[in-house]
Amino acid sequence: MRGFRPVAIIFIVLALSACSRDKRPAGGIIVLCAGDSITELGYSRYLAREFRNEGIRALVLNYGRSGNTSAEYLRWLRNGAVRRLGSERPDFILVELGTNDVRVDGDRVSREAFAENMREIISIFRGFRTRSGGRPEILVATIPPIPDGTSYPFGPEAIRRVDQEINPEIRKLCLERGIPAVDNYALFCDSPGLLPGVHPSPEGYRAMAANWAAAVRRLRENR
Repeated sequence: MRGFRPVAIIFIVLALSACSRDKRPAGGIIVLCAGDSITELGYSRYLAREFRNEGIRALVLNYGRSGNTSAEYLRWLRNGAVRRLGSERPDFILVELGTNDVRVDGDRVSREAFAENMREIISIFRGFRTRSGGRPEILVATIPPIPDGTSYPFGPEAIRRVDQEINPEIRKLCLERGIPAVDNYALFCDSPGLLPGVHPSPEGYRAMAANWAAAVRRLRENR
């Protein structure tokens, strides 16, 4: 390789490295999942399978953060994560937060603060751009019910707040902002066996993934 310029070698190495890192599907979609442990530990891997079974090329990115309330997730975004998530150039952003907000310990977030946090999170995500320069589609899900008998830091007050405070605020936000609401609450109310505790069973996560995939599919069909 006599006479081959070092600069050229560096350029080729960097280009090959970028290609190996970039798994974004040409002609497919990028889906960013945002939420708490129900996102981080659960449905995203099943969602990738749902898309694959439907013949949709998709890169599913899991940005769930276990234990986060809406306030903590917003703080994480403000503290620099917004650049990382925005650089992913997602076509769809799936948001599910609120379960930790109803805890009865120090993580408790009031109804008013939850609503304000969610508005700001949605505003941040609306500032993202897709690969084509457009705005990503944002979907927000209602949170699952808290089963009876769930131990501290949940309990009867948390059960009530899901139904009477958090999910009504989510539906209101979706209506105000023109955002599709994905009803994961009804999913588990109709099939309580899929929710043995705060976290769904594997079958419950698969059902969540199917619910999300159906909502994304409807949006794509209506474009």
